[in-house]
Amino acid sequence: MPDYRLLVFDWDGTLVDSISRIVESLRVAAETCGLSQLDESALKGIIGLGLPEAIRVLYPELVDPSSVERCRAAYGAHYNRLEVQPSALFPGVLEALEGFRNEGYLLAVATGKSRRGLDHVLAGRGWLDYFDITRCADETASKPDPRMLHEILAHCGVEAGRALMVGDSPFDLQMAHRAGMDSVAVGYGAQSLDTLRRESPKLAVECFDELRHWLAGGANTHSMKVDLHVG
Repeated sequence: MPDYRLLVFDWDGTLVDSISRIVESLRVAAETCGLSQLDESALKGIIGLGLPEAIRVLYPELVDPSSVERCRAAYGAHYNRLEVQPSALFPGVLEALEGFRNEGYLLAVATGKSRRGLDHVLAGRGWLDYFDITRCADETASKPDPRMLHEILAHCGVEAGRALMVGDSPFDLQMAHRAGMDSVAVGYGAQSLDTLRRESPKLAVECFDELRHWLAGGANTHSMKVDLHVG
């Protein structure tokens, strides 16, 4: 296994259990803007993109930038109301992140959230200074463009071969591939592992603890439900 030095995490659906809030906020935004209600699979299918890009995918009839902005603002207002009580971390996340820090890993976040949105949820946890660097879609390029990963790598002074991207959407894994990085798919977020395996991640896990165990060198433990894709 490569000697990873930098771990990069998606936020929603990877570290925090926020997918239902995203879906609800998209529905409220659609109602506010007089748009059709789409099924849950369609809404989950855009999670990972920057919000303006996601809105345009869901509602291609919105060609006026002001209409996209109105929808984005309605989404953000509702989501922030829900986040007065921060979305829960997935089981094992806090312990694993603390363990990674103690083991000397550099930690980063690469998210489709806006900078304002990410800072809002990080502040709610007292985590504004927790990660070595965070990058957001509105200050760089939306996934699956690899630009935010290139910026994270440059900031941390780490080569792509020593960095690992962890995410729950195909966009996360495609972005990692384009940046020359290995990736880990988590199957408890927006998409199933069957969907994510199509992107050939290095590892596919069903819970966060499995990632920590694998990085510690325990990938061959028989009790674990871990799929390895070495290529």
